[in-house]
Amino acid sequence: MKTTVDIPEKALSDAMRFAGAKTKREAIVTAIEDYNRRKSMAELVKYSGTSETLLSNEAIEDLERKRARRLEKLGK
Repeated sequence: MKTTVDIPEKALSDAMRFAGAKTKREAIVTAIEDYNRRKSMAELVKYSGTSETLLSNEAIEDLERKRARRLEKLGK
C-alpha cells in the first residue's frame, strides 16, 4: 500500500542502520514486521502458564526417559 509519511531523518537513518537495510522501504517494512512480532509475542505471554493441558518440562523429561528405556529394551 502506498502512503506518504513524514518520518524524522535521524529515526529513519537509525532504522536503516539497525535493520541493515539498503532502502528506506526495507527499513520501514522491517520495523513494522518487528513491531508486529513483538506485539504478537506480548499477547501470547499473557497466556503463559494458564493451560491445564500442557505438560511441564519435568513431565516431558520423564516421558523421554521412559521412551528411552523402552527403546533400550527393544534393542534400538
